[in-house]
Amino acid sequence: MTIHTVEHRPSTAGLFWRFWLATTTSRTGSMLTTVALPLVALTAFDASALQVTLLAAAGQVSWLLLGLPAGVIVQSCPLRTLQVTLELVRMTAMGSVPLAWLLGVLTYPHLIVVALIGGSATVLFDIASSTFLPSVVDKEELIARNSLVSGTDAVTQTGGPSLSGILIPIMGPVGVLALDSVSNLLSALVLRTLPQRRAGMQTREKAMVLIKEGWRFVARHPVMRPCMIWATAVNFVSAALVALTPLYLVREAGASATLVGLVIAMDGVGALLGSLVATRLADWFGTARAIWGAGVLGGALALLIPLTTSAGTVWYFAIGNGGFAFGVVIGSIMARTHRQTESPAELLPRVMATVRFVSWGALPAGAAVSGVLATALGLRPALWVVCVGALVAPVTLLLTRVRGLRDLASESPAA
Repeated sequence: MTIHTVEHRPSTAGLFWRFWLATTTSRTGSMLTTVALPLVALTAFDASALQVTLLAAAGQVSWLLLGLPAGVIVQSCPLRTLQVTLELVRMTAMGSVPLAWLLGVLTYPHLIVVALIGGSATVLFDIASSTFLPSVVDKEELIARNSLVSGTDAVTQTGGPSLSGILIPIMGPVGVLALDSVSNLLSALVLRTLPQRRAGMQTREKAMVLIKEGWRFVARHPVMRPCMIWATAVNFVSAALVALTPLYLVREAGASATLVGLVIAMDGVGALLGSLVATRLADWFGTARAIWGAGVLGGALALLIPLTTSAGTVWYFAIGNGGFAFGVVIGSIMARTHRQTESPAELLPRVMATVRFVSWGALPAGAAVSGVLATALGLRPALWVVCVGALVAPVTLLLTRVRGLRDLASESPAA
C-alpha cells in the first residue's frame, strides 16, 4: 500500500504579508531615525551644520561604496539569513547609541560610525529585499505587490518623521533611536518565519566578473538602460529639491516650521496616490506609457513650486511637490517590476545593485549641486533650475525606443 503525502506550503499571499510586515516595521523605525539621529548630534554635542551634514552623508555614501558589490554579496548568501543578519546588525548599531548615552561615553564619531554601519546594512538589505520579493509573489501579481510596497513606503515616509517629532519631546531623541533598534529586532523575528531563498545559482567566479556581468546586462538592455538613466535623473532632481525645500520655505517664503512640515509631507501624499493608481494605469495604458506619461505630468506640476513667494502661496509648493512625487513613484514601480520580471534569476541581485549604484549615487551629487546653485544664483533661481530639471527625466525616455512601446516588457534584451 502506497501512502501519498501532501506537502503543505504557505500561500504566496501569506508569505507576502509576512514580508510586508517585516519590511514595514523596519522602514518605520528607520524613518523615526531620520529626525532623531541629527537631533542627538545637535542636543548632545551642539553639532555644527557641517557636522550634521556629514552625519547625513555617512548614511548615504554606502550606495557609492557598496552599490555594485552588493549584488554579488546578496547572490552569495541565502536571502532570509542575510536579511535577518542585517536587521540584527542595524539593531546592534542603533541600540549602541542609547547604551553609550546611559554610560556617558557617547561621542560624535560614534554617531558617524553608526550611520556608516546602518547605511551599509541598508544597502544590502534593500537589494536583498528587491530580490526576495519576486520569489514569494506570483509574477502576475508583482506590479500590484510593488505598488503596495511603494504605497506603504510613502505612508512611512510621511508618518515616520511626524511621529518622531511627537515622540522626541516625550522620550528624547536617544529614546527614539532605541525604538528603531526594537523595530529591527521585530523585523528580524518575522523574517525568520519566511522560507529560505537563494538569489541565484552558486558560482565560483570572481567578484569583478560577476559585477561586470550585471553591469553589461543593464548597459546593453534596450529598456533597462534608459530606465536606469531616467531613475538617475529623477534622484538627482529629488535630492536637490529636498536640500532646497526647508531653506527656501523659511528664508524666501517666511513659512513656519509647522507649514514646512506639511509641505514636505505632501511628498509622501503624492507618492501614496501614485502607488494606488499605478496598477490601473499599467493596465489601461501600458507600463512604458505610464512611466513617461506620469513623468511628464509630475515634471509639469513641479514647475508650480517656484511660484511660492510667501506663506500665503505655499500651496503652489505643496501641489508641485506632491505632483512630482506622484510621477516619480509610478515610474519607479514600473521600472522596478520590469527589472524583477525580465532579469534572469541568477543576474537579478546584480541587476538591482547596478541600477541602485548608478541612480542612488546621484543623491549626494544632487544635494551638492543645489547648494552650489543657491550660492551662485540665489535660492529662487536655483529652485527654478531644479524644477525645470524635473522634466529632463521623462525626456530621457522619450528620446529612446521606450517612447514607441506600450509595455516595457515588450522589448527583448539585446543579443
